[in-house]
Amino acid sequence: MLSYDLLSKKPLLFKSFTGLTVQEFEDIYNKKISKRYEEYEIQRLSSIKRKVVRERKFGAGRRFKLNIKDRFLMLLVYYRLYITYTLAGFLFNLNQSNICRDIQKIERLVRQCLPIPEKFYKMTKKRLRTPDEIEKYFPGFLAFIDSTEQQIPRPIDKRKKKEYYSGKKKRHMVKSQLMVSNRGIIVHKANHKKEEGMTMMFIKKIIL
Repeated sequence: MLSYDLLSKKPLLFKSFTGLTVQEFEDIYNKKISKRYEEYEIQRLSSIKRKVVRERKFGAGRRFKLNIKDRFLMLLVYYRLYITYTLAGFLFNLNQSNICRDIQKIERLVRQCLPIPEKFYKMTKKRLRTPDEIEKYFPGFLAFIDSTEQQIPRPIDKRKKKEYYSGKKKRHMVKSQLMVSNRGIIVHKANHKKEEGMTMMFIKKIIL
């Protein structure tokens, strides 16, 4: 299980995982995060946005599985490495729901103490449709990489039938990954693959 006590013993990995040195992390945590946390929690729990009037005292209810320092570390690792909730849950021994809740509940406090990237869905609520709209939020972009699913006839072979079955759409699908330039031209298209391992194969092709 990843924790501050474990990672801080390896300063180079700590800087790589969080973007901060151990000393910088300690300074921000001791001088800002820990001092503001109690007031921040009271404000969060008594927010007027809550739909239900709070009846219990502050501090009651479900406890966090990680302490404040480890939750701060988890948020930095999540933003620095841009990992999924699944991987973050594996590293910190939590399920995806806990990772999501923990990040959401401490994110606003950390944002007050440290500049972290703004999530894109909070920047705009509409789908970007033209190069000019994309340029506004991603200045100087050259290309985008995305994948798409295509339905295929149900395979006869039982093994392939299981491999290509999409539980999401209840059909048999293959995935293709595309790279599209800022002019809307498809500059690369990966071969059809089942979902597992396709992204890494595509990256290798680009590098080579």
